[in-house]
Amino acid sequence: MITMGFLSGLFKSRDAPTNRTAGSAYSFFMGGSTSGKRVNERTSMQMTAVYSCVRILSEAVAGLPLHFYEYTDKGSKAKATEHPLYFLLHDEPNPEMTSFVFRETLMTHLLLWGNAYAQIIRNGKGEVVALYPLMPDRMDVKRDSSTGLLYYEYRVSNDDAKINSGSSVNLPPDEVLHIPGLGFDGLVGYSPIAMAKNAIGLAIAAEEYGSKFFANGAAPSGALEHPGTLKDAAKLRESWQSLFGGSSNAHKVAVLEEGMKYVPISIAPSDAQFLETRKFQIDEIARIFRVPPHMVGDLEKSSFSNIEQQSLEFVKYTLDPWVSRWEQSMARSLLKPEEKKQYFMKFNVDGLLRGDYQSRMNGYAVGRQNGWMSANDIRELENLDRIPAEQGGDLYLINGNMTKLEDAGIFAAGKNGDGS
Repeated sequence: MITMGFLSGLFKSRDAPTNRTAGSAYSFFMGGSTSGKRVNERTSMQMTAVYSCVRILSEAVAGLPLHFYEYTDKGSKAKATEHPLYFLLHDEPNPEMTSFVFRETLMTHLLLWGNAYAQIIRNGKGEVVALYPLMPDRMDVKRDSSTGLLYYEYRVSNDDAKINSGSSVNLPPDEVLHIPGLGFDGLVGYSPIAMAKNAIGLAIAAEEYGSKFFANGAAPSGALEHPGTLKDAAKLRESWQSLFGGSSNAHKVAVLEEGMKYVPISIAPSDAQFLETRKFQIDEIARIFRVPPHMVGDLEKSSFSNIEQQSLEFVKYTLDPWVSRWEQSMARSLLKPEEKKQYFMKFNVDGLLRGDYQSRMNGYAVGRQNGWMSANDIRELENLDRIPAEQGGDLYLINGNMTKLEDAGIFAAGKNGDGS
């Protein structure tokens, strides 16, 4: 009781989770950017670079094998296929979606909003029986003013079954799987889209400029100069636009009457380095998500000599941190306190780290000859059937010419010194 009271007082002294910097008027909410374009999760996904990065990362995490393990008495690990969580995580987290779709959805939420939430459904024994994704834009993480403990307030809508629209539901932490992204307080993650909204807004503005450039006939806008006085300038402008506006009217020959002349007043896209700006923004967006440019279609700095190394770095420096967030958040939320010492979840990224065939065979040969890999260990990594144990599939072998330094020469001299 004394410990709980102390912790409660400690939590009450902390600030509630927030998505603003302390003492700053700058908000990390999505919205208007310096380019004048509104940036949110939906407008940003209309950018091909953002869509590509989100799709690459969400499909990569969803496609990794996810297994539920338990520690054995011998200190090794084994798949806990009989535990209810194994089927939920590996196959179907709920009756409406597969494990791939569930993880893909939550990873998309994590990349766009900076947080991923799923409701944990338990039975009377406290066992997890289902996991359902929750929309992060309708979730608020709050702290109880009396106890100082966190709780989740979820605003429901017509899409939620058996719940009146417009109401809200308070969920305790043990009923929510929360995977936070990068944040300042360790409780709520910040959206990469909101943090980099100016860079994405510039990309949206550049794309819109290019679209309007071709829609207006792929020619700079300008002014029609008339030596006299026009009675209906609007009508003349509309007539000019209907005759020469639009990409279908590009390069038509214009006939000017009554001494009129056309004076361009805009800067050509080549002068404004339009294409260079668009290309740089693609690299900028790839940098936000730490995705190698060659994976979003930019092969300018990639070659056969370095593209494999870039792919390995993608696994090590991009996927591994996300995978660690998933594993630790699932263990914290889904396992009972007494289970955390016995069970754990693990994504298998070995398949993404595999080299070419010759490199793999050379590596297997070293492991086999030095005794830390058996034939079945190798065959499992290559997705081949196991060799029965009675046929030597699980034997660990070493070269006969290897021995301990202290035993060097023992066979020549003999243990008893007399050659016996």
